[in-house]
Amino acid sequence: MRIACDPVYQDAIPGQFVMIRGVGQASPLLRRPFSIHDLVMEGGRVTGFDILYKIIGKGTEAFSRSRDGDRVDVLGPLGRGFSTRGEFRRVHMVAGGIGVAPLVFLAKHLMRQGLSSPQITLFIGGRSCGDLLCLEIFEHLGIQLKVTTDDGSAGSQCLVTQPLGEILRHEKPEIVFACGPMPMLREVMAISRKDSIPCQVSIETMMACGMGACLGCAVEKRNSKEKYLHACMDGPVFEAGQIIL
Repeated sequence: MRIACDPVYQDAIPGQFVMIRGVGQASPLLRRPFSIHDLVMEGGRVTGFDILYKIIGKGTEAFSRSRDGDRVDVLGPLGRGFSTRGEFRRVHMVAGGIGVAPLVFLAKHLMRQGLSSPQITLFIGGRSCGDLLCLEIFEHLGIQLKVTTDDGSAGSQCLVTQPLGEILRHEKPEIVFACGPMPMLREVMAISRKDSIPCQVSIETMMACGMGACLGCAVEKRNSKEKYLHACMDGPVFEAGQIIL
């Protein structure tokens, strides 16, 4: 879905999100969180942004019925995104299913910062070929792809973390960025920690407010007297060493 927006999104960071609901819709009552999938640029300024979503409930089903010109209630950009400060010669990104959503924006952002496409590798996995999204975008950008599916319908038949672990044994990037299901993120974090590679993960969690008021998106904090962080304010992107999933 492409949504027109005001100039405040000029400063949006990959990994940030928005809270959206349709104007005039009685259900769902609360906004739903979505990663900023990409920015729409015209004449050097941001005029809109894209979200990538999967129909899984009333909120996303209502979005699927939207038409050009419909109004939506949007709050954002929100949260902490990926930190791309530093000198990177090689970057690995890992996506599971709809977790690819923020990585298109991230890849384009890294390339605007000076990385060339051969310096970026995307490990992308899904249950089947129908769960592999945005491949044509990354192919157009020239980014290296490592594709896996659980059923072998595309790429290698294995979990996406398997080729990641194999490649990290002889090719270590400066950083790993990941977004996807919690089990995948746990494994990515473990692999990165084993090889002492900095890792940032964007976690997928339901949020009611997006502003830290409801406290419904708590994430357990590692090695601290403060027991929890909150995805909407402290994330949704976290350093792997910050949290326990």
